[in-house]
Amino acid sequence: MTPSPALGATSEVGALQTVLLHRPGNELRRLTPRNNDQLLFDGVPWVDRAQDEHDAFAAALTERGVEVLHLDALLTDVLSFPSARAELIGAAVDDPRLGASLQRAATRHLAWLAPDELAATLIGGLAHDELRGGRGLAYEVMDRSDFVVPPLPNLLFTRDSSVWIGDEVAVTSLAMPARHRESTITAAVYTHHPWFAGSEQLYGADLEHLEGGDVLLLAPGVLAVGVGERTTPGGAERLARRLFARGLAHTVLVVPIAQQRATMHLDTIATMVDVDAMVMYPAMADSLRAWTVTAPDGVADDADPVELSVTGPRPFVEAAAEAMGIDKLRVIDTGLDPVTAEREQWDDGNNTLALAPRLAVAYERNTVTNAALEAAGIEVVRIAGSELGSGRGGPRCMSCPVARAPLPPR
Repeated sequence: MTPSPALGATSEVGALQTVLLHRPGNELRRLTPRNNDQLLFDGVPWVDRAQDEHDAFAAALTERGVEVLHLDALLTDVLSFPSARAELIGAAVDDPRLGASLQRAATRHLAWLAPDELAATLIGGLAHDELRGGRGLAYEVMDRSDFVVPPLPNLLFTRDSSVWIGDEVAVTSLAMPARHRESTITAAVYTHHPWFAGSEQLYGADLEHLEGGDVLLLAPGVLAVGVGERTTPGGAERLARRLFARGLAHTVLVVPIAQQRATMHLDTIATMVDVDAMVMYPAMADSLRAWTVTAPDGVADDADPVELSVTGPRPFVEAAAEAMGIDKLRVIDTGLDPVTAEREQWDDGNNTLALAPRLAVAYERNTVTNAALEAAGIEVVRIAGSELGSGRGGPRCMSCPVARAPLPPR
């Protein structure tokens, strides 16, 4: 695998060149009616169909010239390095449920696995009755189907655990306990894989909660960060300080969103489909507000005591247009009645992945939203998502752009 000549992204709509995906596997087969809520899925998906849908998604990207990287393959590569193995095995057993004896037994079990087997186990989990040489009080009282190492079904949504901003990658700090290890896997891949040699990491899993689904690259130097169920205001401020210190942004718009499942991330409400246009959930189009954050005096780093400038709130679309240097941010008028709008928002109708300006991937099931996009001049690449959507994520959630072409100067 040859490294890309230019990693990074400065917008949501520059021509997509390279993307990181994760094909769902045995981790989804671990979901049951007993644990799917804890593992953040709204149902128990038909895994074979989910894999078929994801394969079709990847094929649609490849057919349009996008290079697709698969996270499990990259993880297998880095697990041939002793330092990466030790780091990820340590993270997998760093669980207060286990106790010292079971931690040692699990470490020995994982240490014997070949890189591909270890990658599959770190993602798919390790159940009580799969552990060789299990021992300790915690092991004895566990149910046979309990997990020593829990599975990571949400790894499917690669957007959340990292986001490229400029030529640096922010490895994020995921809020939900079921997702904490995703960031350790992503960080290890970016740290150890030769494909990403020399890449700088802008953020880390040990910092305030920040998730990639809440970060929108509106234009070069301008970001919107949603704060709500998953990303905290502290995370938004920490990111803003680091962006300003590195010269990767001049304005960050902080956008509060409802702290509920249906609107867990900003990209469940709105996504960019052109350099000056976004599709947005109609019920929130008029109510979204933004605080504008800048650093007029500059900051040296995120610990710099210089106070950031915070103004607002004001309507999000107005604040965004001003920061982007355009007359108006177009919001695609979907014309949905309230019931249809709520259904299609729940089914990720607003969670599109732009392949280029005016070209976006969307779930086929959101027929009214897709028709409105096409009426507004956006070409829609439709993909199936009846099973993929059971984790509440659409094409944008399932993709982490690693390289996008820069937009031409305005």
